[in-house]
Amino acid sequence: MRVSHKTDKILFLATIFLLAFVFGVTFAKNTLVNTYAEAEEGIYEEAEEHFVTFYDDGKKLTVKTTAKTVKEALDKAGYKVATTDKVEPALDTKIDRDNFFINIYRSRPALVKVGLNEKYIMTASSDPKTILKEAGITVYDGDEIRVVENAYFLETGVAMVYEVVRNGANAITVETEIPFEIEEVNDYNLAPGQREVRQLGEVGMKVSTYEVLYVDGEEVSRTLISENTVREPVKKIVAVGASRIGMQTLTASRGAVIYTATKADGSMVERKETYYDLNMQRVMENAARLCGVAASYSVREDGVKVDADGYVLVAANLSKYPRCSVVQTSVGAGKVYDTGDFASKNTEQFDIATDWTNHNGR
Repeated sequence: MRVSHKTDKILFLATIFLLAFVFGVTFAKNTLVNTYAEAEEGIYEEAEEHFVTFYDDGKKLTVKTTAKTVKEALDKAGYKVATTDKVEPALDTKIDRDNFFINIYRSRPALVKVGLNEKYIMTASSDPKTILKEAGITVYDGDEIRVVENAYFLETGVAMVYEVVRNGANAITVETEIPFEIEEVNDYNLAPGQREVRQLGEVGMKVSTYEVLYVDGEEVSRTLISENTVREPVKKIVAVGASRIGMQTLTASRGAVIYTATKADGSMVERKETYYDLNMQRVMENAARLCGVAASYSVREDGVKVDADGYVLVAANLSKYPRCSVVQTSVGAGKVYDTGDFASKNTEQFDIATDWTNHNGR
């Protein structure tokens, strides 16, 4: 019996020891799982911590963080960074060591001046050339950069002014809009005075490059180097309701016609058309200077004189129909390039340039 009790006691103790061992292993495993961060790609990756020091415009802060990148460290530390601020190293730089330093350079307003042109920017840079580059200003050899304190700091909040004083010859590029023309066409299916846009106008664009000579920041001369049309203008076409009498065209045999026309403002007017036959070369040379057209003309098949773009050469009252303006005539779209004594007697009269009397082709 003693042997049996002893055996039972041994078995009982062994069972207790086994249960304790199993419990201990399970507890240790659970503790191990809670101590390590379980990653997606691996199991139980330990979350590393590093000491990171921030320098924010001279203010220093050191923290211990598990952040893996500069951006994450900034977010965890509560730093707000504007798009115009500068951070070194880059936001996507990995934090893989202790004693990691992050510098934050806060942007501030600056005023950039080139001649009479001024531009305000936000910059985190302190180098004047870099600031000018950020403002889109090209600095040429011979230019002087002046950095001065802003006398109106309290009003504007801008502490420093960066001024470029031009010296020597610089190339500059200027973009200029090319206005579109408005062409009116008679439409005898529309009621007189009614107007209808048939084609919308679009402005063109040309780029001109000049060599500009500066002395102490003052422009003393400008020479055109090149000019390029990057987008042609598209004319606006307006249909104008016209009376049937307007269909009668001027001819050499008629000598003159009178018809009812619709003006640009929609009002109706009785117009007289006549013709004349003179050499138009000097008129077109003047038009080239004032209107920017070619200083040439030709004689159309029907004997009407037209410019290089096909517009009929018209003389009119210049106070009512300014030089270079587009008008409608009985023989087609025209441009006003000339005037005459008739214009003071009949302010609505048009005189059409033709080759109907001399027949000399000019």
